[in-house]
Amino acid sequence: MLCRLALLIFLASPARACDIALLLAVDVSGSVDPEEYAIQMEGLAAALQNSEVAEALVVSRARIALMQWTGTSRQVISLDWVQITDYADIAPLADTILTMPRAWRDYSTAIGEAMLLAVTAFDAVPDCKRRVIDISGDGPSNEGTPPEILRTAMARSGITVNALVIEASLPGLTDYFRRNVITGPGAFAVTANSYADYPREITRKLLREVGRPVTEAGCDHVIANCDHATRF
Repeated sequence: MLCRLALLIFLASPARACDIALLLAVDVSGSVDPEEYAIQMEGLAAALQNSEVAEALVVSRARIALMQWTGTSRQVISLDWVQITDYADIAPLADTILTMPRAWRDYSTAIGEAMLLAVTAFDAVPDCKRRVIDISGDGPSNEGTPPEILRTAMARSGITVNALVIEASLPGLTDYFRRNVITGPGAFAVTANSYADYPREITRKLLREVGRPVTEAGCDHVIANCDHATRF
């Protein structure tokens, strides 16, 4: 009850700033077939409308953008920054993602190039306290700038890179992402054993990324839902 009161006070504040700029970076490389692309977009759309995720987005006044990425020179911001200030902002965002055309097919995997584009994308949201890249992938980088050489510079710039790793055909891929891709304060990687697991794991991942630990009124859960949110 006290934690819920802290949340309501936070929501009522007129001076709330953007807490997090979250860039969703979706793998559309050649290893991702049309059904798997659809699973990613449907999973993202559903996750954003999950009640706890939605609450966390509103509380954080989050800004959300979406990138599609594949091989070298094939990365694009398919959805520019959308600010979430009210629950009514979430359904249109989810609908846009759900119906988004695929940008490319049949190209390589250039994770480092996706990370580089993300850095410039954050220039448009300088008022957000946290800058997070949420990158999904089902294979190691095999083209372009190696992601591992970017990690230190990105962390120093205050950018966190988290990963959702789809180990459909490459067991142990999560370890590769942990060693070479994720970086920054509290960075983490989660595993989907197959594309079928993606919707569940992206929901859990968004809760972990957007929910902020708070201490108001003695609450040590995430501010998104002090009554029953998952501890991290």
